Amino acid sequence: MYVLALGSPTHPLPAASYAAWAASYEWKHCYDTEYLYAGPLFTHQLSHCWIDFRGIQDVFMRGKGIDYFENSRRATHVQQRYAIDNPLHFKGYGEHVWGITASDGPGPALMRIDGVERQFYDYEGRGAPYGLDDGTIAPWGVVASLPFAPDIVLPTIRHFIESLQLHDCNQYGFKATFNPTWPGQHASAAGWVSPYHFGLNVGPIVLMIENYRSGMVWQLARDCRWIVEGLRRAGFSGGWL
Repeated sequence: MYVLALGSPTHPLPAASYAAWAASYEWKHCYDTEYLYAGPLFTHQLSHCWIDFRGIQDVFMRGKGIDYFENSRRATHVQQRYAIDNPLHFKGYGEHVWGITASDGPGPALMRIDGVERQFYDYEGRGAPYGLDDGTIAPWGVVASLPFAPDIVLPTIRHFIESLQLHDCNQYGFKATFNPTWPGQHASAAGWVSPYHFGLNVGPIVLMIENYRSGMVWQLARDCRWIVEGLRRAGFSGGWL
């Protein structure tokens, strides 16, 4: 949004607006990884649906010696590490069950399960390793990380399909979320499965799969003069710019 606003040919935002946005950044150290933190996985993805951040840097990332693409790769791996660590002991979490983001959920409800009081939520801004976590996993958040970390995303997608059977009979692919910790009789190890598809989730899946396959969307954005101008006004340089 800032890139588009900065690149406006008629009413561009001042560069100071982007600097003010970047001033809110939180650089953290999690699981032996340093990266620009944001809890919900989608915040590391949506700008990347259109903009190819590989090799280009703003002032903040030049200071850290990486780019936003590498940062999103690190954030994706931290999510998997968090699921393997599973500090809140949710059912199902592990190497191939991860992906916490703003999403639908089975709540609101407060329940005691196996002696532990669990608070479940409806649609909330879930995040990891810090943030709201009630055992709800969003498959779309995993798929949208495909360009960053295919080494861990592809095996996870395979597990969702083959072991948890989350893709069966769904016209639009994966449902929004699932929660193995939610109690009750379930047809599969996935536990509670959201009844919904959200366009906001399905869209990034399609775009990021194509960026992984061919980079087509990234190339289209590279050819847009207003996006290029917005990136430059935001202080980006290097790489394809």
